[in-house]
Amino acid sequence: MKLIPLLLTLCLLFSCDSSKNLTELCQENPKICQEFSEDSWCKSERNELSLSRISLKTLMQEAQQYSVLIAYEEYITCMSLASQIQHTKLKEKTTLRKNNLYKAQAKLAELTIRVANSTHPHLLFYLWSREANKVALQQFLALEGSTELENSISQQNLASYYVKKDIKKTLGLLFHALELQQPNEKLVPEIFQTLATIFTNKDKPKQAYIWLKVYQLTLKKKSKHVVLSLKQLEKGHDLDIPFLNKVAFSTLKKIKSGQFKSPKH
Repeated sequence: MKLIPLLLTLCLLFSCDSSKNLTELCQENPKICQEFSEDSWCKSERNELSLSRISLKTLMQEAQQYSVLIAYEEYITCMSLASQIQHTKLKEKTTLRKNNLYKAQAKLAELTIRVANSTHPHLLFYLWSREANKVALQQFLALEGSTELENSISQQNLASYYVKKDIKKTLGLLFHALELQQPNEKLVPEIFQTLATIFTNKDKPKQAYIWLKVYQLTLKKKSKHVVLSLKQLEKGHDLDIPFLNKVAFSTLKKIKSGQFKSPKH
């Protein structure tokens, strides 16, 4: 199960200078923005990566190192698919994408080594979940209940650790993560997918539908699988769809505005 949160670097950057957009930031940081050859694929992931790196340069915070690592991972995931596309007439496109992929993979490996001794909660979890670093895991879990983990990202990370061990605790952590969600933080769709799965397994179709609908609303691209799953829930349990859709929209609005309160579970 994948719960990979990502800080909204635009907010962090604009808090330094709210008048600057991506184009202006890239004019000031051409080396960062030109790290990879431009391609029509993975543009949003490439832009997010550039913003994360510029923000790291500006703020020099460990939390931002985590954001950069995640941005590299998302770019690599996208480019891994793009690099498999073979162009019969433009073979240089395939070569360009593969070069971008290899460069990103090398940079990610380099950054992972650089944060190997970090004690920041986000990076401790990263080192365990990506590098199977058990010492990092012990350090991360030792912080449970502390103010250091009282943020949406850390609560989601805790949930991803407990999801196969304690479903009730996992639900509490996920709901608390949504309570701690800040208006300027980027939402992670996987958290809603996880909630939908949990309630489906608990045979609670109304809750499962609501969270699956919220998941659908946060996706960048329409998913046929999600549409089918929603229809199956509707037909299999005779649900009041208009009402549940309203609840889903209202729930997402509360989460985005930082006003979500954990329901009973």
